Amino acid sequence: MKNIIGVRFKKLGKIYFFNPKSLKVRKGDKVIVETAQGEEYGEVVIPNRWIEDEKIITPLKKVIRIANYKDHKHYEECKKKEKEAFDICLKKIKQHKLDMTLTDVEYKFDNSKILFYFTADGRIDFRELVKDLAAIYKTRIELRQIGVRDEVRRIGGNGICGRELCCCSFLSDFETVSIKMAKEQNMSLNPSKISGNCGRLMCCLKYESDTYEEKIKRLPNIGAIVKTEDGEGEVDSIETLKEKVRVKIKDNEGDSYFYKKYDVKDIKIIRDAVSEKIDEEELEHKKELEELERLENEEV
Repeated sequence: MKNIIGVRFKKLGKIYFFNPKSLKVRKGDKVIVETAQGEEYGEVVIPNRWIEDEKIITPLKKVIRIANYKDHKHYEECKKKEKEAFDICLKKIKQHKLDMTLTDVEYKFDNSKILFYFTADGRIDFRELVKDLAAIYKTRIELRQIGVRDEVRRIGGNGICGRELCCCSFLSDFETVSIKMAKEQNMSLNPSKISGNCGRLMCCLKYESDTYEEKIKRLPNIGAIVKTEDGEGEVDSIETLKEKVRVKIKDNEGDSYFYKKYDVKDIKIIRDAVSEKIDEEELEHKKELEELERLENEEV
């Protein structure tokens, strides 16, 4: 068993384990830790905890100390410098006429380097920009290109649900989402209704995807011929989460139809239908949907 604490360096950033040695820390404490890139200032999100050795993938770096007044002050100074560096970098980007959007600046706590985050379509030759910034700050300069999801996470905002964006409130890792997930969840295939603020497919499509996939395996497709207690009929619609189907059945006289819902366990599939049907909305937005899928695959 090893004594560990969990530290986060950015809001919603990944949690990293560290060896606190003999230090006792509380959730919310600020600590100075040793990392591969030097000393870092972070917040404790998991206080002292014992975990099994096999759950530790790599050797743990150490907690140097609980942050003191001097550390807090230095951290705040770094934040002020970041804002100044952001403005200066913007001016330099305009001077060099670079087609890139600066999104954030990060001063390393030990002043070893400054990171500039940006978005752009394709590759950017920013060598001259780096030279200018290095001449101003006399330290190592690093430019990192990030995706549009990371950009929106840094900007913040609310989703169509009215709540704060998932990536800004609790989502620490982005998972791959697809048009197929929207289809399985019977969502509108209008790109404007299944895209988030970042212009990519909404991350929340992933949340119930496994549940839908599991339930769909037990359900017939729309158009399937099934046997019910009231006779044979054709599946007209499906309620995936409830595992119910609505069946269109001929009445006894055979002149008209009636509709009735059944639990999937109460029907027998005689002949299933083809599952990959393209609806009118999908056809209407085919090119836009293909572009969304392409952009999603590029970021994987």
